[in-house]
Amino acid sequence: MGALQNRPQPSRPGKQRVCIVGGGVAGMACAWSLSRFPDRFDVEVWEELAQAGGVASSCAIDGGEEINDQVQGGAPSYRNNLLFFKEFGFEPHEVQLRIAFGSGGSAWTNHSDSALVRRLAPEIARFGRVLRWVHRLEPLFIFVPINALLRLCGFSADFRNEMVFPLTALFFGTGNQTPNVSAAVISRVFLDPQLRLFQYSPTRLLDSVPTMFAFPKLSEVFGTIASRIPATVRTGMRVERVERDSSGVAVAAADGSVCRFDQLVFACGAEEARRMLGADASRLESRLLGNVRYFNDLIVTHEDEGYMRSHYELRLEQGDMYFVRTDPADREKIEMSFNLTCYQPHLQGRRNIYQSIFLDDSQRRSWTVDAIDKAKVLKTRMTRQFAHTWRHFATWVPFVSLLQGRRRTWFAGAYTLFNTHEIATMSGLAVADRLGAPYPFPHDKLAAQQFDTYLRIAHGPFARRAKQPAAAAAAKAHVTLESSGAAATAADAKTD
Repeated sequence: MGALQNRPQPSRPGKQRVCIVGGGVAGMACAWSLSRFPDRFDVEVWEELAQAGGVASSCAIDGGEEINDQVQGGAPSYRNNLLFFKEFGFEPHEVQLRIAFGSGGSAWTNHSDSALVRRLAPEIARFGRVLRWVHRLEPLFIFVPINALLRLCGFSADFRNEMVFPLTALFFGTGNQTPNVSAAVISRVFLDPQLRLFQYSPTRLLDSVPTMFAFPKLSEVFGTIASRIPATVRTGMRVERVERDSSGVAVAAADGSVCRFDQLVFACGAEEARRMLGADASRLESRLLGNVRYFNDLIVTHEDEGYMRSHYELRLEQGDMYFVRTDPADREKIEMSFNLTCYQPHLQGRRNIYQSIFLDDSQRRSWTVDAIDKAKVLKTRMTRQFAHTWRHFATWVPFVSLLQGRRRTWFAGAYTLFNTHEIATMSGLAVADRLGAPYPFPHDKLAAQQFDTYLRIAHGPFARRAKQPAAAAAAKAHVTLESSGAAATAADAKTD
């Protein structure tokens, strides 16, 4: 197989050897689902980091605390994500999500009245009518940026920059690319029964404080999953390149070892998949993977209450968890901060620990990170996020199905659609299903509906779930969740 010399693998008649590159929730969900059928699959997960979890990570900080420092939680309708975690005994912790937007005269919240909301009430009502038209004519608006639509419809800069953009950026991790997000995606956030996070209000924009959930310590969650699934999880394994031919896939690690597999699952970012494929990438793979754009963000975990008070409407007695403000010099740019103590159950009742997120390092000249007292900084982390612009939905999402399964190669991860932990979970389960490990949660109506929708988008309009085996063929998934009613899939409450 090209220049790679394959290490001989033990013969396993009737089994497929599957290599999953990436140990985040997409990769681990795929590995778990496949490993429910040990007579049919030998599964290995190769993760470059020292532990599984990907962006669902925990870290220790000064004072002996441990925090979840990227992904935080999500909506009750993250059915597949919740069911997957529940298989390993992990229950979500309910929280009432309280958000403070802006400061001074531009301040507003999702739990109390404000001068800004009263002033913009006519535009809020008109926004609902526009959303309904976008929802009805979705195919026409999928490639229309929300900023262009709002300008065309005569919405004010205050409404766009102080209300719509900060709200969208917070829950979809779209950051400073929010003005370029598809208008159709925005309409679904408010109106789609399976996607909306909260009820649209024609007088206040947001009708209520939604019930969300916070994850337990994610290091424990993914450590448990990695240790319990009947698959090999190799951490600290950087893949240098892969080569494929008609008989299999050779995967070369940074340590010089080469292993051979029957199927390859890229459960990592598009950039990494493209790098590993290298010269072996087809023209279509190279072109499409290159259409997924990424940006670098800086996450600063700190205890500088003075910084929070000077940049946000910080009122500790209100229990606000999320804070979003616009840049006074460029009102289409935003900054986000979080009070982790109000969100993470194992921190509640202790000292206030904040995270401030500075978006897109190409815009670092406008960052206010230097205003944070360095003596109060607990941890800094650079993270890389993909952009949710209309181009993502025009040049990548409609075509990802063309890559699935070609040359024994599959693609999973949130970037296959949009950036939520639920999408990432479903993406891993979908690849496993296509390989012959049937979807594990058909008993949950909402989970199955969401999965079927994702499957048709990321694997083609004619993709259908694999047939369920007889009860004796595998240990079936058995956990259930109570109905979430009107709640539906929403974006991760995460530090993007």
